[in-house]
Amino acid sequence: MAKWPDLTILELVVGVDDYGSLSAASRQAGLAQPNASRSIRVMERQLGMTLLQRSPTGSTLTPQGTVVAHWARRILAEARQMLEATDSLRTERRTALTVAASMTVAEHLVPSWLGTFGRLHPEVRIHLLVHNSAQVFEDVTSGACDIGFVESPTIPRTLHSLTVARDELVVVVHPKHPWTRRREPISIAELASTSLLVREPGSGTRITLDLALAEYTRAAPLLELGSAAAIRTSVLAGMGPSVMSTLAVADQIKTGELRIIPVQDLVLHRALRAVWNGPRQLSGPEAELVRLVRSPRTSQT
Repeated sequence: MAKWPDLTILELVVGVDDYGSLSAASRQAGLAQPNASRSIRVMERQLGMTLLQRSPTGSTLTPQGTVVAHWARRILAEARQMLEATDSLRTERRTALTVAASMTVAEHLVPSWLGTFGRLHPEVRIHLLVHNSAQVFEDVTSGACDIGFVESPTIPRTLHSLTVARDELVVVVHPKHPWTRRREPISIAELASTSLLVREPGSGTRITLDLALAEYTRAAPLLELGSAAAIRTSVLAGMGPSVMSTLAVADQIKTGELRIIPVQDLVLHRALRAVWNGPRQLSGPEAELVRLVRSPRTSQT
C-alpha cells in the first residue's frame, strides 16, 4: 500500500482539476511551480501512476489523476472539518473553565474565588467539581478538569503545583468535653491514642493528620465522615473530638460552640495548592484564576 498522501499535494491535484493547469493550481496553493511539479512527481511515485499529462502548453489530469482528484476532494473536506472542529475546541477551552476542589477549599474559599473571577470574566463558563484531594488529583491527571485546588501535603510528582493560601488544623471539642477542663495541653501521644471523628482516606485533612501521628500508636477512628460539615455537626453534637481546619470551625470557635484544645509540640500548618497537568507555565482562564487567588485582596475575601 502507498504511503499516506501529503494534503498539500492533494490540494495541487484538485487545483489542476479546478483551474485547468498546474501553474494556476500552484499559484492558488502559494507554491512556486517547480516545487509544485516536484511534489506531484513524489506522489506519482508513491501511487505508481501518472497523475498529470504534461505538454509544452501546460499540464492536465490524466484519467487516473481525475479519479485521484475525486477522492482528494473528500479527504480535504474531512480535513477542513477536523480543523474547524479543533478551532471550536480551542474556543470552547478559552470560554469554559472546569475547576476541581477538595472539600474544605471548596466549602470555604472557592465560592469567593470564583465569584471574583466571574465578575471579571463573565464570558467564561465555570464548572466546579467537589471531591477529596485524592479524587482531585485523578481529575487533574485525566483531564477531567483544567485545574484543581487541594489541601493535601503530598502532591503526585507528575503534576505541577503552586501554593495559593495557607491553613491550620486544630483539635476541636464540644465545650463540655473533659479536655476543656485541662490546665495543660494534651500530648501528641494522647491525641493519637484517642478515637477521633475523622475524614475518609484520601482527604487532605486525613492525610495531614496521619502523617503528623505516623510515629505514634493510633486508636481506631470513632467515625469516618465524608465532609468537614458532617464532622463539625458531629462534634457540635458531643460525639467526640476531631482535628479540623480552622476554616471549617472559625464561626463556631468565635461563638463558643466549639473549643480548641492545644496539643503540646504539635502545629499543623499546611499549604493549600493549585495543581495542574501539562506545561509548567499556566495559560488561559486557569492562569488568571490562580493569579486572582494569590492576590492579597482575593485572599482576604
